[in-house]
Amino acid sequence: MLSLRTSVIAPLLAQNAIEKAKGALALSLELPVDTGSDIPSPPGIPGRPARPRLVLPTAIKHASLKTIEGHAALLHSIAHIELNAIDLALDIVWRFSGMPAQFYRDWVLIAKEEALHFTLLRDHLRSLGFDYGDFDAHNTLWEMAEKTKHDVLARVALVPRTLEARGLDASPAVKNKLVSVGDQKAGEILDLILKDEIGHVLAGNHWYRWLCRQRGLDPISAYADLTQKYDAPKLRPPFNFEARRLAGFDEAELLGLGA
Repeated sequence: MLSLRTSVIAPLLAQNAIEKAKGALALSLELPVDTGSDIPSPPGIPGRPARPRLVLPTAIKHASLKTIEGHAALLHSIAHIELNAIDLALDIVWRFSGMPAQFYRDWVLIAKEEALHFTLLRDHLRSLGFDYGDFDAHNTLWEMAEKTKHDVLARVALVPRTLEARGLDASPAVKNKLVSVGDQKAGEILDLILKDEIGHVLAGNHWYRWLCRQRGLDPISAYADLTQKYDAPKLRPPFNFEARRLAGFDEAELLGLGA
C-alpha cells in the first residue's frame, strides 16, 4: 500500500525538473505515514535533468547583473537551489525511519513549498527569455545530503539549519541586487521564499533539538562536533539575525555568530 514515505520516491527520481516540481506539489499529506518501515534504497537518487551542466562552484562565472544574461544567471542559481531543496526534503522522508509522524508531514509540506518556489522562479526566468538548464550549476547541496545519509541527526543539523540557514543570511542582499536592476517581481518571489524558508529552518531546529534530547546530547556541542566530522561550510557574516531568531536559533547560538 502506498504510504506518505513511499509516495515521495517518484518525484525524487523524476529526471525532468518540471515533472519533479509537479510531482512534489501533487503529494498528499492524507496518506498513511508508515513511520517504521525501512524502505530499500531505489537506484537513481536523485533524478536529475540532462541540463544544467554541474561544475565546481569556482567554475561558475556570471556576467554583470546589469546585463540580461547576468540577471538571468542569478535567477537561475536561485532556481537551482530550490530544485535541490525539493530533493533534500523528499529524501529525508523515505530515508530515515522511526521518527514521529509529524516529522515526515513537515518535510513533505516543505517539499511542496520548495516546488512552488522553483516553479515561480522558472516561470519568471522564462519571461526573460531563458529557462532552467541554460546556465551551469553546482552540486554542493546534494553533496552534503550524501555525506549525511546514514544519520538523521547529521542531516537536520547540516542541511536545514546550516546550508538552508545560509539562504536566510543571503536573501536580503540577493533581493537588493535584483530590485536594483528593476526586477520587482523577483523581489516579491524572494520575499515569499524567505518567509517559507524561515519555517523550513524552524522545522530543522525543532527536530534537531528533539533528536538531541533523544540521544542525550547538548545541541551546541553536538553541532560543533557534527560540523567538524562532516566538514560543513564555515559560517561567515553577514548574518540575518532577525530571520535566524524567527527560525528558532537560540541566543547562545546567535551570540556565537557575533549577535
